[in-house]
Amino acid sequence: MHTGGKPYTCEVCSKGFTRLSSLQVHQQIHTEENPFTCEVCSKGFRTSSSLKSHQKIHTGEKPYTCQVCSKGFITSSKLKRHQIIHTGEKPYKCQVCSKGLASHINLIVHQRTHTGEKPFTCELCYQGFKSYSDLKRHQMIHTGEKPHSCKVCSKGFTSFQALRYHQLTHTGEKPYTCKLCSKGFSQPSGLQEHQRIHTGEKPFTCEVCAKGFRTSTQRKRHQIIHTGEKPYTCQVCCKEFTLRNSLKVHQRTHTGEQPFRCEVCLKGFRRSSNLKNHQLIHTG
Repeated sequence: MHTGGKPYTCEVCSKGFTRLSSLQVHQQIHTEENPFTCEVCSKGFRTSSSLKSHQKIHTGEKPYTCQVCSKGFITSSKLKRHQIIHTGEKPYKCQVCSKGLASHINLIVHQRTHTGEKPFTCELCYQGFKSYSDLKRHQMIHTGEKPHSCKVCSKGFTSFQALRYHQLTHTGEKPYTCKLCSKGFSQPSGLQEHQRIHTGEKPFTCEVCAKGFRTSTQRKRHQIIHTGEKPYTCQVCCKEFTLRNSLKVHQRTHTGEQPFRCEVCLKGFRRSSNLKNHQLIHTG
């Protein structure tokens, strides 16, 4: 409309539109009507353009390409969101912790870390997730699907990002560096966990004894103490252990392996702690 007016108004939410067709499409949000159906998977869509974009998933077509890294995308809007990665721009700020996010949807998902909201639920195990993409990755645990494969070692991954981090193990690249001690890491999560050594932060708390841990895996290992569970069994003598590492150390009693060696007298030990105690003899 040349006048800038919006004569077509939604009776449900009062949103205005310049065209009647736009209003009609919008009203399908309230009715949950999806008149355009994919012939491949039967998924419904409100608009024909949404259907066309979806169909590219089945054809593998990605006509929108990033000029920086050559990654392809199904829609121009997804390409625009991706390009912010290269500019480093993070215009959306969380009002709780002031963290900057690259997109509005990333901000919404991030805010759920503060609210605890997990609106996406797995139908098989009922575990909740902050985002639909997290749910999709989780569901691959049940299906065993790992669509992203490493070209070097053929190892499969549930997400492209996990594959990218893995590839750094082959190149030896560690682009994430601690500002305090300069130690490098191949993944940002590794750096984040390491930084807690300097800050003393232990955000993962045992619900039984309230002991804190730097990582969720450390907490999981600890919680076995309370349950009495011993899931790791020695195949030689059937002795059971709560931790994988404890089993590994025990197995050296059968193999005779002593990987920790004193540099002074060359005596070998099964545990690093035993070596440290021994070294006190030489230091006095």
